[in-house]
Amino acid sequence: MIITDIVAKRKKLSAIYIDGEFAVKIDSETLIASPFSVGSEITDEQLKQLIDDSDEKRAKEKALWLLSSRDHSSRELETKIKKTSGSEAAEKAVRRMEELGLVNDEKFARRYAGELINVKHLSVKGARYKLLEKGIDRDLADLILEEMAPDPREHIELLIEKKYSRYLSDEKGRKKTVAALQRMGYSWGDIKAVMSNYFEDEYI
Repeated sequence: MIITDIVAKRKKLSAIYIDGEFAVKIDSETLIASPFSVGSEITDEQLKQLIDDSDEKRAKEKALWLLSSRDHSSRELETKIKKTSGSEAAEKAVRRMEELGLVNDEKFARRYAGELINVKHLSVKGARYKLLEKGIDRDLADLILEEMAPDPREHIELLIEKKYSRYLSDEKGRKKTVAALQRMGYSWGDIKAVMSNYFEDEYI
C-alpha cells in the first residue's frame, strides 16, 4: 500500500489517502513524528499501529482537557474519553492520569461527598447514590459517608428554612416539600419529626 496524499484537516487531524482512496484521519502530530509521508509504502500492521498511536495521544489530550476544568472520577473520565476514542486508548489514558496523580478516586469522592452533604444538604442515601453514579467503589463511598455522618434532621431543618418554609402554609405545599425531601433521600420518619416543629398539632 502506498500513501498517495495527506490532507490537513480541522482539529489537528490529517487525512491519509492510500492508493488514491481516503483511508483514515490521524492526529497530525503523531503523523509528523512517524516516518511516513506521501509516497511511503505502509503495511496493514504499520497503519494499525499509527492509528493506535494517534488514538492514544488524542485520548490523553482529551483527559487533560477534561481535568483542566474540574476533577473527575476514573470511571467518569473514561466514559467521557470513550465518546471520541477507543476503549483501550481511553483506559490507557485514565491509567496514565492516575500515575501522574491527576486522577484519584478517594480524593474526588471526599470532595464530591462534602459538596453533596455540606452544600446541597443531601442525605447520606442521596449522596451515596451520586457517588456510585460517578463510579466510586461502594466500600469507599460508605467509608467516607460514615466519617461525615451528618444529622439528617438538622439538614432537613436547614433545607426547609432555606427553600421550603414558604410552602408550608397549605397542604399542597407541604406535600411538595415532603416529596422533594424524599427525593433527596431523607426518610419519612425524619421528615415528619422536623415538620412537626412547624405546626401546633403533630404533623401527619
